[in-house]
Amino acid sequence: MNEKEYLAKTVAEQLEAGLPVVLISIVSLQGSTPRHSGTKMAVAADGKPYGTIGGSLIEAAAIREAKNVLSSGKSTTISFELTGKDATAPGMICGGKAEILLDYIAAVEENLAFFQRWYDLVRLGQDFYLITHLKGKGNSVQVLHHAILHSDGSVIGNTPFSEIEIESLRPELHNISSTHIVNLKDSWVVVDCIRKLKTLYCFGAGHVAVPTAHLAALVGFRVVVIDDRPDFANAERFPEAHIIVVADFNHAFKGLEIDSDSYIVIVTRGHQSDRTVLEKSLKTSAGYIGMISSKRKRAAIYAALLAQGIAQEKLEKVHSPIGIDIGGETPEEIAVSIVAELIKARSEQAA
Repeated sequence: MNEKEYLAKTVAEQLEAGLPVVLISIVSLQGSTPRHSGTKMAVAADGKPYGTIGGSLIEAAAIREAKNVLSSGKSTTISFELTGKDATAPGMICGGKAEILLDYIAAVEENLAFFQRWYDLVRLGQDFYLITHLKGKGNSVQVLHHAILHSDGSVIGNTPFSEIEIESLRPELHNISSTHIVNLKDSWVVVDCIRKLKTLYCFGAGHVAVPTAHLAALVGFRVVVIDDRPDFANAERFPEAHIIVVADFNHAFKGLEIDSDSYIVIVTRGHQSDRTVLEKSLKTSAGYIGMISSKRKRAAIYAALLAQGIAQEKLEKVHSPIGIDIGGETPEEIAVSIVAELIKARSEQAA
């Protein structure tokens, strides 16, 4: 389970249990820090933190303040302006500023329904904007509304924007990559851009697939594991992944929505299965295709596909042998090299 899904699930579970929760968000940031504007964590009613906004003194202060928010039942914002020796502490902002929102979420039916919907959208890997409408700052801040705005203009919850304003705002929203603040006449709005997660489709559920799926989930990929062996492809071996068991790899792509946000890793148990999956992968618009192989195996598979009419330029885009060369040999080391290459590809696409 990736970080965003974990946090959304935590908030929904706390509310479902009848417990309030404080949602902590970095709403603005100037300077250098390990996390970015829009990063969130939560503090439960028992004071237990979930997630991280980067550690350091900022996070410690936010957690302390969250306990006060839980006691008072009132949201607040806290600001940090760091200079001198404080700015040199590990994880701090070098001479910068940060504003943190501590949003008190009461355990009421309306909030449960809303944040359950938030979790569902994150879990399903959807694009949307989380809208938080506020008035005032500091101890006098009031959270007026929460809403979810879809890219087509449809809304869940309440927003301060009219339909006309939403239409005029949409082009601007498409250009933001994280968190954006819209100042209104007597209030302000935090717009969190929740982008569709990159999905890793791991074809094969063998020894290399297990650590690969785990590491990919840790670094923020939505993971789907596909295999024709239920003894291998199951939730016990892949607790962080969605599992699909197919009759054979000829039918492995049925029902999959492969697009530029999709990453394909081919680690099946045999050359024929690898060839079948690679052939079908090359007919998609996947943003990344990688296949585990020796140079000899790759040459044989490529020759067969070229003979079937697959273009050479398509094969040149395949990462094979898969992964960044780190000299790894064990399944875990190979998984590190594969996921490192996935992270590199994701970063290059975002640039």
